[in-house]
Amino acid sequence: MAQAWAFLLLALFSFSSCVSKLFICGRNGEGSFLCTRSQEVPSIASKRYRTAYHSQSPKNWINDPCGPMYYNGIYHEFYQYNPGGTIADNIVWGHSVSTDLINWIQLEPAIVRDTPYDINGCWTGSITILPGDQPVIIYTGRDSKDHQSQNIVLPKNRSDPYLREWTKADNNPRILPVGPGLNSTEFRDPTTGWIGPDGLWRIAIGAELNGYGAALLYKSEDFLNWTRVDHPLYSDNAPSMWECPDFFAVLPGNNGGLDLSAAIPKGAKHVLKMSVDYSDKYMIGVYDLKRDAFVPDVVLDDRRLWLRMDYGTFYASKSFFDSKKGRRIIWGWSNETDSVSDDGVKGWAGIHAIPRTIWLDSDGKQLLQWPIDEIESLRKDEINHQGLELKNGDLFEIKGIDTLQADVEVDFELASIDSADPFDPSWLFDVERHCREAGASAKGGIGPFGLVVLASDNMEEHIAVHFRVYKSQKSHMILMCSDLRRSSLRSGLYTPAYGGFFEFDLEKERKISLRTLIDRSVVESFGGGGRVCITARIYPVALVDGRVHMYAFNNGSTTVRVPQLRAWSMMTAQVNVNKG
Repeated sequence: MAQAWAFLLLALFSFSSCVSKLFICGRNGEGSFLCTRSQEVPSIASKRYRTAYHSQSPKNWINDPCGPMYYNGIYHEFYQYNPGGTIADNIVWGHSVSTDLINWIQLEPAIVRDTPYDINGCWTGSITILPGDQPVIIYTGRDSKDHQSQNIVLPKNRSDPYLREWTKADNNPRILPVGPGLNSTEFRDPTTGWIGPDGLWRIAIGAELNGYGAALLYKSEDFLNWTRVDHPLYSDNAPSMWECPDFFAVLPGNNGGLDLSAAIPKGAKHVLKMSVDYSDKYMIGVYDLKRDAFVPDVVLDDRRLWLRMDYGTFYASKSFFDSKKGRRIIWGWSNETDSVSDDGVKGWAGIHAIPRTIWLDSDGKQLLQWPIDEIESLRKDEINHQGLELKNGDLFEIKGIDTLQADVEVDFELASIDSADPFDPSWLFDVERHCREAGASAKGGIGPFGLVVLASDNMEEHIAVHFRVYKSQKSHMILMCSDLRRSSLRSGLYTPAYGGFFEFDLEKERKISLRTLIDRSVVESFGGGGRVCITARIYPVALVDGRVHMYAFNNGSTTVRVPQLRAWSMMTAQVNVNKG
């Protein structure tokens, strides 16, 4: 037990007002509080900030994943890409292929801006595989007046295993923003198609309808000619457009995926996801075949209470059915949280989160997400600790792995649940604020406990990923935070304290799991078996020289046991380093 570090962590948290990019603060062995001048901040152009096993382009800007699919033994990832710079402009469809979802070959862009209807951008869309094994892209084009339309693209040569070349269909655009209440500049991001109750194809398109967010519904016999249905798939009563809608079926407690183009089994639920309020939110409900509409199980007027795919930097996600392994996989875009000028210096901006398997919890109330199994092929140098005990103030250093590129799995077991503080439902309206107020230094009944990652030698830089347990009227509520406020000495960064709650039956199960993937400038954490996911972008100065540390800690009154802690170094994947 590395007790010597516990005082430094607590001192740093307790005296955070003394910490700046110029000073290191802590107490010495005699109890005196000292601040010393820190090192100079190196350039953010360092290659060490590039991820080692996340998907990103060799240079320039990327954002939304588009049209992921598995076809003839190859995984395809399309994405929004600026081939000429590090800002969101001149967007085309980048294209990469893989056999394992980990190592990628970059191809030439699949769709480029070469027609009047997409001259200002080939924006997000989806792929549907039609009968006869025919893949079809439908994407949003943006013209010179910012009007948006939906367009069809087909592979030029289906015998090419990589599907390198694509051809735009005649008579594009295929869907125009025609009809009362539609805003032609807020009409985009068509979904993957599914079969409706009348045997016709359906897609949903994100839109602003009469000033409110909606997923508009369209139908077609041949996937080329579309008619708008007289009602939306679902709409909201708030004045904000829904971007990047996604619609798919799930079975409670079954981590296998469902293909929307096939028959949906009895008992299945449907998920409607939308990108809104700078995050990806979703509803669980049923697809009413008679009404041809989505009906959520729970309707919440306040969008702050809607379920979220991820509580950090994760947006514009897209899912697909992986027919190879019978699962549903979801990808999300993780934007940079430095400045636009920093991105220009680095020469790149944007990554995609690790692909995740996604399924519905057995109670049917929320989605669960977990990194795809293939990511484990990068593990090496395993360390394993069992039977640890973390008392109040304890900090245990995790050694023997590459702390810049790591995969960590920890089970926390509570010695008692009697000391849980009461839960206040008002916290749900601003969880980030509560994570700031109930940070890693704020001692609670049960928690905070968790991991400290990417910590500098003197702890002036670190990220705390931690839990806190509260007692609600019916069960327990677990707060999970990923606190970036001390993640870097650099100025001009966005460093919030992300957070989300999940309900957990601690009477039945005393263990709370945490898995954290660390890949240089990104930390992805999965709490409670994937009930809460938080993606964080960070730029520690200490990362440049590679001297960073990792710890398990407890700062709560109740002792926390760690029956098992496993961690691995992660090898570097081959991501878009070769062109096909």
